[in-house]
Amino acid sequence: MIRIDELLIEMINAGASDVHLQAGSPPMGRIHGELVQFGSKVLRPDDTAAYAQALLSAVQWEDFEFRNELDSAYSLAGHGRFRVNVFRQRGSVGIVMRVVRDQIPDFETLGLPETVMRAMAESPRGLILVTGPTGSGKSTTLASVVDHINRTYAKHIITVEDPIEIMHRNRKSIVVQREVGVDTRDFRTALKYAMRQDPDVIMIGEMRDKETVEAALTAAQTGHLVLSTLHTQDALRTINRIIDFFQPHERGEIRTLFAESLVGIVSQRLLRRADGKGRALGTEILLSTPLVVESIKDEDKTPLIKDAMLEDNLRGMVTFDKHLAQLYMQGIISMEEGLEAATSPHEFKLLITKADYEAEQAGGEEPMQVRSSSFGRQGGASTSSTSFGRR
Repeated sequence: MIRIDELLIEMINAGASDVHLQAGSPPMGRIHGELVQFGSKVLRPDDTAAYAQALLSAVQWEDFEFRNELDSAYSLAGHGRFRVNVFRQRGSVGIVMRVVRDQIPDFETLGLPETVMRAMAESPRGLILVTGPTGSGKSTTLASVVDHINRTYAKHIITVEDPIEIMHRNRKSIVVQREVGVDTRDFRTALKYAMRQDPDVIMIGEMRDKETVEAALTAAQTGHLVLSTLHTQDALRTINRIIDFFQPHERGEIRTLFAESLVGIVSQRLLRRADGKGRALGTEILLSTPLVVESIKDEDKTPLIKDAMLEDNLRGMVTFDKHLAQLYMQGIISMEEGLEAATSPHEFKLLITKADYEAEQAGGEEPMQVRSSSFGRQGGASTSSTSFGRR
């Protein structure tokens, strides 16, 4: 059986973003969104158990044997870190690992709108949420925000993560990174004590429950910048998810607290590039404007937020479908990928038709996919290729 480090190096060199090790299957790696087999040898239960023991400490292995599942991290010198999840399936050990690069990419490299992201990161207080499905690069985006603050300002940054994925060295700021299960019992406890540790910025790996959301809103209301993630598809669903953590009689107050705390929501998804070279980042961006604040506070007006995003794009707001149309018009993604990923395929096609018509009226002669459309001038997200292709 090949040693775990040798197998991981082979997968990293091939560009894998995730590693799957399960009994009854050869080692598999996810490359540009597709699972690829590494070798033909089918792993046996004792193989995956041996790999898990190599990845975990003796204490962690004992904990895993009791709980039958465990989150951890693993470092491979000179190659990077891995987020590790070990679990049991049909009585045998299974392992899934996410590759975490040592280098923290900046906003432009990720394909995020630099001006908008800088403005959010430089907010003195409030709540910034990064949302999207599993594997959409939320942790990388959060790390880039923390890194920007770290390199730009003298702040005290506290992160609470499960587990720690990307290591931050102290630059202009002091960065304290706490891992759930190792440095603290849980998110709620860590946040309670973080408030007594003179923080300027608090990064919460994920909002998982009502208590964590309450603590985050309290911190944002008391003069701290709070960063976190949610597993939601877009900005409107994110707002509704935050409110749904609470009982009906609490929601009026929470709507007000959330509306007054919010700096912005960045929702993202990874898309297959039309040229087959990695993936591109599709984004939806909601910013806290007076109209957005009013719409969050009033439940009846919340559905109107999407219209506000479409009409107020000069500030940098953009809907996901509009950014998809922008990516298609610039030839970065295919029509099929855009339709598959769109929140509303009908709206996606209408936006393309409208932009193409405007380009024709302006006298453009180029083929549709390479024209300079109105999308590129309206403050939407950047369309550069991203480093998410291997993440």
